[in-house]
Amino acid sequence: MKYRIPIVFGFAVSAMLLFAPPLSALRQVRGERGAPPAASPQTVAPIDLTGYWVSLVTDNWSYRVLTPPKGDYLYLPLNAEARRVANAWDPAKDEAAGEQCKGYGPVGVMRMPTRLHIAWQDEKTLKLEADTGTQTRLLHFGPPEPPTGPRTWQGYSVAEWQLSGNGRGRGSEAPRPGTGSLKVTTNQMRPGYIHKNGVPYSENAVLAEYFTIVSDRGVTYLVDTLMLEDPKYLIQSFVRSAQFKKQSDATGWDPIPCSAK
Repeated sequence: MKYRIPIVFGFAVSAMLLFAPPLSALRQVRGERGAPPAASPQTVAPIDLTGYWVSLVTDNWSYRVLTPPKGDYLYLPLNAEARRVANAWDPAKDEAAGEQCKGYGPVGVMRMPTRLHIAWQDEKTLKLEADTGTQTRLLHFGPPEPPTGPRTWQGYSVAEWQLSGNGRGRGSEAPRPGTGSLKVTTNQMRPGYIHKNGVPYSENAVLAEYFTIVSDRGVTYLVDTLMLEDPKYLIQSFVRSAQFKKQSDATGWDPIPCSAK
């Protein structure tokens, strides 16, 4: 008698193991309910790009504030064909063709005197608006989806967070804020202008940008480093940067249309 209970118990356990579904099946039935959902790009953002920003024109003032005269492309890495196109620039012709925004693609508008408004359109898409030229860029996180429809001035932008070496945290820790950057790669652009005076880039051009945040004496700055590759018109990369100062509100926000001149 003293062995009856252990024998019955052992039989019950054996039966449970025999007829119990495998662990993988349980996981499928449960749908991995215990696993937390994957964090969205908005949730894991190491830096905060949202808000209103005003551009700081600290270099190349004559190219960024004014439209340079035709043929003024000194120090730009242009090949002979690009110089030929630039020398044929005709703003009246651009306006007549409805292409007065050729200088307001991401290569040009990010370096113009402008204000930016950056906000999350959804948890995987940053929306960047520039009041100069009334332009809107969408920065898409996640696997790129082939764009449909015709090319646009702003093209199709794929975004990804990049963490600096000391910002990754330990184990399951979240990244420490302020220790990363945003990389944006843009293609599918309509042919446009690097500078408004007709210096061209082609529809095959690819623009890489790195957005970083810098704080100094209580002031927050946004730095956008741009690198344009275009084998049709450039003999090497076109590299520039643009700086913006964060504003507390929308003061000064004044959308204006594109101008070819």
